[in-house]
Amino acid sequence: MAVFVLVMLAVASRGAIGAEAEDGPPGLTRNTVFPPFVWNAPVCSAPTGLTKVLAYVQENEREFLQGVHHGLSLAAQARGLEYKRVVVENDPAKAAEAIDQLRAARTGAVVGTSSNPTRVSHSLQTMIWSGAFVGTIVPPPATLLLNAPQYQTGKVLTDAAIAHIKSKLGGQAKVVLLTQDSMEYLAPRFEAMRDGLNELPGVTIVADIAPHPVSKDGGFATMKTILLANPDVDVVLGSDSVVLGALAALRAAGKDRPDQFLGGIDGEPEAVAEIHKPGSPYKASIALASPVFGYAMGQFAADWLEGKSVPQAMDILPRALTIGNIAQYEADLADPATVFADPVRRQSYLRMYGNICYDTRDHYVNFPWSSERQ
Repeated sequence: MAVFVLVMLAVASRGAIGAEAEDGPPGLTRNTVFPPFVWNAPVCSAPTGLTKVLAYVQENEREFLQGVHHGLSLAAQARGLEYKRVVVENDPAKAAEAIDQLRAARTGAVVGTSSNPTRVSHSLQTMIWSGAFVGTIVPPPATLLLNAPQYQTGKVLTDAAIAHIKSKLGGQAKVVLLTQDSMEYLAPRFEAMRDGLNELPGVTIVADIAPHPVSKDGGFATMKTILLANPDVDVVLGSDSVVLGALAALRAAGKDRPDQFLGGIDGEPEAVAEIHKPGSPYKASIALASPVFGYAMGQFAADWLEGKSVPQAMDILPRALTIGNIAQYEADLADPATVFADPVRRQSYLRMYGNICYDTRDHYVNFPWSSERQ
């Protein structure tokens, strides 16, 4: 998953709503085990004085984030919310400023992403204190925190790579890990990669490095440098964006081969398109279905505005996309509304925990929740 924060807010202060929010309770700061989400929980109070607007403060134009945009826009249309979007171009200060401005404007719901969760955390917390519905992906604070089971996500990709190494490479491989270890919340996925690969005596990890930025350009530049010392690479693992950049570097150097295994995390459309190509080194992408969870978060933002109860936490479940199962996945991304409406299909992508609403918003999540810690 990319390093970012999703924010949804329904601004409703306990007194007057303005540019500044009063300090409030710290929320749940210790690890808490949430029960399964109850769909028909009692109706709460609805926030007042809000515009019926869902705004997306988007970190950059990566395809994964564009998938979030697709899901949110469809949910807004379905629920009668006006939809707006601002791209902050990897500038966390700009993201925080945008969130603050939307709060001051009494915007009904906002989704925001930032490359620096710490920089935007105070803006998120002031949204909660003012009555906001705040949803994040991975880092707190949030009234609804979405996370992937990070170790499992890394393990699913690693298992696919190990199967390829054993069946196609004779158990021997030089591996590049393009990590995001600087983000503590994502570190478990790379721990899983190292744990699995280190069990194979014929595998050598020739590079274990975090590209900067986490983007296709960052992956290209990092892989270009790696190839100077290690021109024959067999496996590359990381997020889709950086691995796609690595693939471009391999092709530019004439070092791409059909028997290589390049695999990423996020299920980005370009990665999916590569998997379709005959002879492509790109063999798998671990889908986190951003249009599906974007649609779900947009629906819950609308529910919050209507005084309904929403989940406190939500898992986005990883799945390994290969040439054999991509068709159904692509259909689901194009129509997330149908997925969300079908409990069986929805539960194959999402699991929901806890209940919170406007009246109980003081119980917001302010610790790094993960279902793997439950």
